Amino acid sequence: MRYPATSFQANSLFPIGVSLMKPVIHRYAAAILCVALLLVGCSQQGGAAAPSAAQQQAQAQAADAARDLDTYRQLLRIGNDQMAVSMGHDIISHYPGGAAAKEVQQTLPAIEQRYTAASEKNRLASLWLYQVSPMAGGTQSTATIVSSQPSGNDRVQLVLRRHTSWGQSVFLYGSKPGFVCHGNCVMAMTVDGKPVHIKVFAPPTGEPALMVVDDKGFIAMLQKAKKISMDVTFADGEKKQTLVYEVGGFDPAKWASVGKGKKK
Repeated sequence: MRYPATSFQANSLFPIGVSLMKPVIHRYAAAILCVALLLVGCSQQGGAAAPSAAQQQAQAQAADAARDLDTYRQLLRIGNDQMAVSMGHDIISHYPGGAAAKEVQQTLPAIEQRYTAASEKNRLASLWLYQVSPMAGGTQSTATIVSSQPSGNDRVQLVLRRHTSWGQSVFLYGSKPGFVCHGNCVMAMTVDGKPVHIKVFAPPTGEPALMVVDDKGFIAMLQKAKKISMDVTFADGEKKQTLVYEVGGFDPAKWASVGKGKKK
């Protein structure tokens, strides 16, 4: 008995084909999934492990040290010794034993020494005040320093003065009633640790001052000195006092010359 072709194709071949392909597709998909999972597993096993907290901290510290070291180098290039010294000490303190600290330690001592010397020079220079002003019908130029000891109300000025009419003079100027001195007095001094004696006198006009007799000799001595101490006696209670002056910052070029006044 023969079956119609259409019946055979529609009811036998097509259904059978479909039922055979489904298991194949499923197996193929499952195989792809297994391969993908295997690849993921291999990738996770073969990749680098995440850094620990300690490693992250070390990396951050290394980055900070490199940044601070770069700042230190820039400060050296522009000649900012003050900031370089501060940054250098911070690097040594925060990153001891590291490469940044070792590099800083090679240059910091010389920079610090230079900065300290410059700071002291500027401090001493700032103790002096230079002025040019009218005075008693003429012009005067003064270089003035105030005693570093004693302080407060007992401070006494040491004044170098040039005046168009009065010429050159050196004197101490304090507060009233001034100093004990009758006629020419001998003042005991210490110049950089060496004892010296000079002659002074109180002005007859009554100002609270002591005038140095040999002004030229005193100025020549001052220009070579760092510290001068003078023993005086105040008229108020005849209290004895040692006046200390740090004169090392005196700059003769800033003490202006005023010439001589015109004769009338």
